[in-house]
Parts: sequence; C-alpha cells; structure tokens
Amino acid sequence: MNVELLQYNPDCEKIVAAAAKLCYSSSEIDGILNGLDHEKTVNFIDRLMSLGHESPIEHITFTFGIEGVSRSLLAQLTRHRIASYSVKSQRYVNEGRFEYIIPKEIEADEKAKAIFVKAMEDDEKTYNELTAILKEKHYKTFIEEGNDEKTAKSKAEKKAIEDARYVLPNACETKLIATFNARSLINFFHHRCCERAQWEIRDMACEMLKLVKKVSPTIFKVAGPRCISGPCPEGKMTCGKMLEKRKMFLEE
Repeated sequence: MNVELLQYNPDCEKIVAAAAKLCYSSSEIDGILNGLDHEKTVNFIDRLMSLGHESPIEHITFTFGIEGVSRSLLAQLTRHRIASYSVKSQRYVNEGRFEYIIPKEIEADEKAKAIFVKAMEDDEKTYNELTAILKEKHYKTFIEEGNDEKTAKSKAEKKAIEDARYVLPNACETKLIATFNARSLINFFHHRCCERAQWEIRDMACEMLKLVKKVSPTIFKVAGPRCISGPCPEGKMTCGKMLEKRKMFLEE
C-alpha cells in the first residue's frame, strides 16, 4: 500500500479561521485574513472545534493518491459519499496480469496462502481465456461493420474486457485519487481508524491521518476513532482498547 498527500492548501487552517471569523464578526471580505497570525489561528480553531462548529472546515480539501489496495477496500471507501474519487477502470485497463492483495491472516498461514494464490492464478487464467474468446468474436463483428483492422482490434478488446472483468476477485489491486473536505475526512477517520474497521481500510485511514496531521495539526488534533475524545460508540461490540487507542492517536 502506498498513500500520498498530493494536494492541499498550505494556508488551510488560516482559511478555516477566516471562515469562522466571518460568522462572528462584521469584518469585510477584503480584510478577513488580516490579523490572523499563527497563534490567533490556532486559538480560533481550537475554540471552533471544541464547540463542535464544524461547517467552516468544509472549505478546505485534501487530495490523496492511493495504490496497492484491493477492490474490496474500494467498495468500503466509496460508501463515504461526501468525497470525490477517480479509480483505475477495469473497463479500459486490461487486467490480464493483475496484482492482488493478500489478507494478513492468509499471508501468515502457509496452507491458506497456497490456496489463495492458486485461486488468483485461476482467476487470471479464466479472465485471459474469456478475453481472448470475446475479443475474437467482437473483432469479426467490427470488421464486418466496416472498421479498419486497428480500430476493430481496439474496440474488440475494450468490449471483451468489459465482460471478462466479472470474474476478477475482490483482492484485485487498484489505484485511485480521492479528495475529501476536512469535515468529511474527520468523519472518515471516526469510522475507519476504529479497531472494528477492516484491517486494510484501517491501515489506509491511519496513514492518511498521519499525512494530514503534518500539514494541519490543529484541525486534526483529536481526529481518529471516536473513543479517543469520548465514550466508545460501539457498545457491546467495543474492542475494549480505549486507553491504548487514546495513547496511540493523541501522542502521535
């Protein structure tokens, strides 16, 4: 897994402070940033976050480049709907030799890993066989329709992999770019940094949190699972590691 912070506004916390300042003062827009030095910005945001006034942090966004993750993770990630995603397409990219993610528990068991790898190899073989059969069929059709050879081959492959991809596994590796506003990102961390989140998306969320804390430490000061700043919301399903999690996330 590789997670990179591709884009953010270096003055992101100042922008948030200015947005909040506008809510509580009669300042004109052309002077809204005046006087917001580092100390005042931090104090303003600390007060803002303690009051739960989170709408001003929607004005800043963070864009991540993510690779080496599974389609299984992607299905979970896109449930966070207040975000923008661009993902490697299996309709346009041939997955004839796809990479795949091996779950940690399977990786640690030699017998389980052998079965898993065999399943991936079988999926790849099936995908390639289906692609070849469909490509040949579509190629003939496109030639009959009057397309030149180069165009027919290109269109036939695209049409073939559209259907062949149905046999690809959840473990299939993918790449994506994701953009969140800060408020949505904090909500994402509440759910996905939690011990009850699946290991892969939890690892990714924790890495994303480390990256944004470096560039926006005040806004993300207490970001992470909900238990680090209040009671665990999971009830009987709690992991029981509240003190451990508070130490981990608050002392990073």
